[in-house]
Amino acid sequence: MARPSIKDPLALTLSCRLAAHPDSRCWFVAWSPSGALLASCGGDRSVRVWGRQGENWVCQAVLGEGHQRTVRKVAWSLCGSYLASASFDATTCIWKKTPDGFECVTTLEGHENEVKSVAWSPSGSLLATCSRDKSVWIWEVDEEDEYECVSVLNSHTQDVKHVVWHPSQELLASASYDDTVKLYREEEDDWVCFTTLEGHESTVWGLAFDGAGRRLASCSDDRTVRIWSSDEQGEPGTGVACSSTEPSWKCICTLSGYHTRTIYDVAWCRLTGAVATACGDDAIRVFEEEPLAEPQHPTFALTAHMSRAHAQDVNCVAWNPAEPGLLASCSDDGEVAFWRYQRPECC
Repeated sequence: MARPSIKDPLALTLSCRLAAHPDSRCWFVAWSPSGALLASCGGDRSVRVWGRQGENWVCQAVLGEGHQRTVRKVAWSLCGSYLASASFDATTCIWKKTPDGFECVTTLEGHENEVKSVAWSPSGSLLATCSRDKSVWIWEVDEEDEYECVSVLNSHTQDVKHVVWHPSQELLASASYDDTVKLYREEEDDWVCFTTLEGHESTVWGLAFDGAGRRLASCSDDRTVRIWSSDEQGEPGTGVACSSTEPSWKCICTLSGYHTRTIYDVAWCRLTGAVATACGDDAIRVFEEEPLAEPQHPTFALTAHMSRAHAQDVNCVAWNPAEPGLLASCSDDGEVAFWRYQRPECC
């Protein structure tokens, strides 16, 4: 159990703030693979794409014709040429980047209710979506940009909030209102849930793999972050074990006592290892693993805490994939903010 402490309260500084989605919530932000563009989405039914212009960030495109209701999540393909948007209108739009902007090349339908999240596999050949209808769908993408649903997974018993792919393998994780995390892989030409991670006491809102894919962070309405470890060698772990007959993933650390309300998102920086959280108490926090801790018994220190990061709930945090220390956030206040994180010397 990590103990609340902070090493440097000034480690996180505001760089820029944008009125990204005025008069509506801004639900999510996602960096392009190069880190040059940031996509945001919101309750105004639009996706906006932001890019640098000198020291400022400016809106380069507004994608406002694809959805009829709130856009909940956006995700870039690894090649950076496609942007997927998931909406409460039960559809997912696929946008292709062109010299003139972005074009909606297809709309994926089939979910019976709000689509809550979308994610591309590392190969770019698979897309995952999840919904309030309790299902996770796997879509296959061919060379002609045709999308086919190859599996519908009904492992969760409640609304599925988030999906994320392993950084290098075709392994998928999902988080749900049923307080669990599910892991999926392909077996004999079909997708199956092979592990359920249990331990959270309320809705699991967000997930993030570390750069190596050996650890998974989950955040919850129970105001904790849990770190799960994949132990392929079968060495004993600690904490809450998964319910699978294959004990390959275990909870090895719980960060509690830091957040006063629901944690809506968690982001694991693949450049530095820093972990950021977005919270319903309007704050952003950053944690670093203690360097002397054993890998199977890690402890994390709170290295930055911005108590009034936004005027309302912080919905998402995202680390730039190319520029260490650059963090983006968004909120119910409709704004997108850019932050500079200075790592403590001890880390």
